[in-house]
Amino acid sequence: MSAHTGPLAGLVVADFSRILAGPYATMLLADLGAEVIKVEGPAGDDTRTWVPPVRDGISTYYLGVNRNKRSIALDFKDADDLAVAQELAARADIMIENFRPGGLVRYGLDYDTVSAANPGVVYASISGFGSQEQGAALPGYDLIVQAISGLMSLTGSPDGPAYRSGISVFDVMAGLHATIGVLAALQVRRESGLGQHVEVNLMSSALSGMVNQSSAYVAGGVVPMRMGNGHPSLYPYEPLPCADRDLILTSGNSAQFRRLVEVLGVPELADDPRFARNEDRTANRDQLRPLLVERLRTRTAMEWFADITAAGVPCGPINTIDDGVAFAESVGLDPVVVVGEGADAVPSVRNPITFSETPVSYDRPPPRLDQHGEEIRAWLKEPR
Repeated sequence: MSAHTGPLAGLVVADFSRILAGPYATMLLADLGAEVIKVEGPAGDDTRTWVPPVRDGISTYYLGVNRNKRSIALDFKDADDLAVAQELAARADIMIENFRPGGLVRYGLDYDTVSAANPGVVYASISGFGSQEQGAALPGYDLIVQAISGLMSLTGSPDGPAYRSGISVFDVMAGLHATIGVLAALQVRRESGLGQHVEVNLMSSALSGMVNQSSAYVAGGVVPMRMGNGHPSLYPYEPLPCADRDLILTSGNSAQFRRLVEVLGVPELADDPRFARNEDRTANRDQLRPLLVERLRTRTAMEWFADITAAGVPCGPINTIDDGVAFAESVGLDPVVVVGEGADAVPSVRNPITFSETPVSYDRPPPRLDQHGEEIRAWLKEPR
């Protein structure tokens, strides 16, 4: 099989994952040059059917996390197909799976069995609540973890219902943590020649990813609750109304606050003892907010955005996704890449990592189900 270019070129990833956390991790590895072989059941990855929206009849959800891969469809209940899966696992440098813990044992695709035949394999498992007996049986859905972890208790208005995040935030975090774990295990393998089992679960990723909020309880005994768009430790740090729409204002320190109020035309607020220090502004936010809003309402959000940003104070309009992509383009980030050519070409969001010497590659659009099945089977029949 032809190889990608990039920092992970030459590594083979057996991707036994589906939906989001695992496929996101394997797409990142594929972008970095690894040869990712996506193993799907006869019906394909569930996200192939998660519509709308679609592009040319294909789920954009699926398209968003499966570029740069090859697909092979295998039915583990078929002895020949299972033998192909096992041979792939035996040849892989990396195997990633997100079956329910213990679910691959009966197929001989669990870590103990695979590593016995392939001691150098870096085998990553992604689950909802870990592999211990108490959590292994629980289904690993992002929304469930958002609820159980406490994230939803932090999201929404103080007097309203709890809300989920607008994305499957813990699936993405777990995919990133799995990628970090795999890369660390590869570094160890360079020295020892041996792989290891890397385990990631959405619940642990959630508690780690909630950073200051989970630390508030663990280290301080404080149980944070939702504050709408407010921040428990900073002010101003929220959307405030201008003449036409809201503008996010963030003041991380007193120097930024002083520059902000100078631009707003109320420099005396920086020396007001109620607002002089961050802890004062946070404690007296109900008094400070109307004073800021009174000035902000005199101009549009984009007018203030230009002047406040020029003063070195972070702020920004609340955009829709299309506006966000357009803004990224306006600051030179080139957020969209086209993967593939001709009728198969698919616009995709650029990998966020830039390398000075070994650039990310975008060689293949997301594969059709079993698109590379014959090619992969032929490769697996070749001598090791």
